[in-house]
Amino acid sequence: MQHELVKLISLDTRDARAGDTLDFDIRFAADDAGSFTGHAAIFDERNSFNEVVKRGAFNRTLSEHQARNIRPPMLWSHRTDEVIGVWTDIREDATGLAVTGKLITETARGKEAHALLKAGALNGLSIGFRARGAERASNGLRILTDIDLVEISLVALPSAGNARIKQVRSIGDVSAFTRAVQGAIATLRKD
Repeated sequence: MQHELVKLISLDTRDARAGDTLDFDIRFAADDAGSFTGHAAIFDERNSFNEVVKRGAFNRTLSEHQARNIRPPMLWSHRTDEVIGVWTDIREDATGLAVTGKLITETARGKEAHALLKAGALNGLSIGFRARGAERASNGLRILTDIDLVEISLVALPSAGNARIKQVRSIGDVSAFTRAVQGAIATLRKD
């Protein structure tokens, strides 16, 4: 099992007049900077290639990845020569293919992607895959039922409009939280 480094912030405020003390700790993983969550594919949403992904389409490939102890690479806009991070969790949920990833911010592209994510300028996800099972509807729609997941990319324009990054974490978020808590404590002291 992988051990997670944890940073600890301790805030100890004392109200000398009342003799009250408020102690608490905030714990966060030291490697949270550059981590994000989202959905790389959305079930039953028609994409720009006139395809829909059905629930369960990723079950086989995820089982195969798990058995081989591998995960698909995280790429910059489907470019195989630009790996920008690692996927720490990939699974099907009620919405689609839920992913959690961590950008490698020590690389130029990873640092750039992190800056774009934090600014809200980049938030799309897209999958590279081979269809192992598909059907055609009478209207020409391709229904994907078994997908061999090859890679997942951060992209500006995903083919599935709702395949988006939902949350980005950074160490700065903890500092902002700490400032908010300190402000709340100051407000409580005034009462």
